[in-house]
Amino acid sequence: MDQTCRGAGVVVLETDRLVLRRWRVSDAAVQRRLWTERDPRVPPHRRIDAEGRPTLEEIEDGIRRDGPDASLGLLAVERRGSGDVFGYCGLLANNHGQDGEPELAFELLRGVWGQGYATEASQAVMRWAEELGHRRLWATVRDWNSASRAVMAKLGFVETARVERDALHGESLFFVKDLSGPSGDRDDTPAPRWSVHDHRPAGG
Repeated sequence: MDQTCRGAGVVVLETDRLVLRRWRVSDAAVQRRLWTERDPRVPPHRRIDAEGRPTLEEIEDGIRRDGPDASLGLLAVERRGSGDVFGYCGLLANNHGQDGEPELAFELLRGVWGQGYATEASQAVMRWAEELGHRRLWATVRDWNSASRAVMAKLGFVETARVERDALHGESLFFVKDLSGPSGDRDDTPAPRWSVHDHRPAGG
């Protein structure tokens, strides 16, 4: 891909039904709702605590602090046409593999589950990762999260032997996806429309 797309900038990915873009301050309520909807088996540091934190204001501040990055990050998932934001999907630098291989991550509001949005958004991010030159992607899923495990299967991720055991919150299973295999191993999903802008969008 064009080297100009590798530096700092604002990524926008588009599919038939979705737009994936940087978070805006006006999306903070959606982020907080994701926190409130998380399964009680999710570790406490990723759920709203007894004091109601993170607060909406803290999430807004976090969005303001996040600078533009054209190679990593969790993008807001927005429904095309309506502009409704209902989750995130993107790449994390968790160093599970070699040479900076990133992790695919996604989370959607419960009200949109079962409509194929997680798969569609993830396919766009996978194509983006491939265009950025990544050869493999990782993903981690709790053993009790059957919905996310089903998405992993649809995307062609393979479960590895690596497991992080946690008797209280469930085992973390590690999945891997080869992005550089023979063409016959890849799906026929059309490549997403995407662009990189050098300006920062308005926060509100």
